[in-house]
Amino acid sequence: MKKHLVHRVALLAAGALATAAVGLGTPAADASTATHHKAGNKSLAQLLAKDGTKLDHNWQDFDILEQAVLAVVKAKPDSPVALLTDGSVRLTAFAPTDEAFRNLVGDLTGKKPGTEKKTLAALLSVADVDTIETVLLYHVVAGKTLTSPKVVKAAKAGTKLTTAQGGTVKVVSRKGNIVLVDKDPEIKDPTVILNGVDLNKGNKQIAHAIDRVLLPVDL
Repeated sequence: MKKHLVHRVALLAAGALATAAVGLGTPAADASTATHHKAGNKSLAQLLAKDGTKLDHNWQDFDILEQAVLAVVKAKPDSPVALLTDGSVRLTAFAPTDEAFRNLVGDLTGKKPGTEKKTLAALLSVADVDTIETVLLYHVVAGKTLTSPKVVKAAKAGTKLTTAQGGTVKVVSRKGNIVLVDKDPEIKDPTVILNGVDLNKGNKQIAHAIDRVLLPVDL
């Protein structure tokens, strides 16, 4: 079972990382840039670190996401993921909660861990740094600060957003919810958490919480 899971998750690392830096290292092409002259430079990394860097018992925050970002940046300092620490770069991230990662482990193994620590350990046991990097970049839309009204508009139009990983995520509206359609048709698609939108509002980097992890390939 473990060997099979490793093989499935390893497929994620085959994503088009050659395109990961497109848009991230260049000035934003957001058509609305002119209306955001006063946008701040607080990074999403600063937001994630606001409540400390320790794993806790709150499944609705982003401790596991933060640990994943730190692991990639430590191993690969030149990774595009590091631009989450540069608040001068415009981007939008769909941020999986700790519960979202716990759900992913449950989907992969059939069992949900009881703690954040065990959830992180389970993820690290089946995914290497390249895989984690690929998945993280699939959650980032480079060069655009997409506030919640823009995301709602995109959902109504069924818009496909190009991610920093190189793949696309389709934003749709389902029964009053904003849903992100990824590349895995079997595992439940993430839904934007309504009380977790516009995180880091007023800055060039903004995030919206989601209840599942986006998957760039069909597992």
